[in-house]
Amino acid sequence: MNITVYLGASDIEDRKIIRATQDLGHWIGSHGHRLIYGGSKSGLMGILADSVLEKGGQVVGIEPEMFIDSELQHDGITELIVTKDFNERKDKMMEMGDCIVVMPGGTGTLEEASEVLCRIHLNMYHKKIMFLNLNKYYEPLFSMMEQMIDYGFVDEDYLDHISFANDVDILTWGLQGVADKLQK
Repeated sequence: MNITVYLGASDIEDRKIIRATQDLGHWIGSHGHRLIYGGSKSGLMGILADSVLEKGGQVVGIEPEMFIDSELQHDGITELIVTKDFNERKDKMMEMGDCIVVMPGGTGTLEEASEVLCRIHLNMYHKKIMFLNLNKYYEPLFSMMEQMIDYGFVDEDYLDHISFANDVDILTWGLQGVADKLQK
């Protein structure tokens, strides 16, 4: 299974988020899945890619030209796909993944996830998106989704393709469920 992961390239100090990133990468690699991610060697992106590779997994990075020019790409990954811009990168990451995982991250991570959420609402995207709600990071987003439903801006079935997991074990359990459905 191809698992697209949105996460930051920033260096952070929160050990719980770093450990969760490593645990997810180890799970992806040791279960024979392939990581699709932003292609950077920096921050959480680099930690995730290295963790998948440590367990023998495949890693595909998708990075816009502007970052290649800045030499931010991870040179040790299985494959690097270079796109002309961010929009092409987002489309390719959504297209290649059998599901999407959203780790705690910054504005770029939120923007990528928002694009998927909008496409789900418009019935243009039918794959699962899972948020790692570590330390209740995505609680405000979940509350906002509930409020959108309460006000009638989106239908309740909008949440059918969206889930929130409070730890990596629950997240990987959900990922395994997606993998099982794909094998049927």
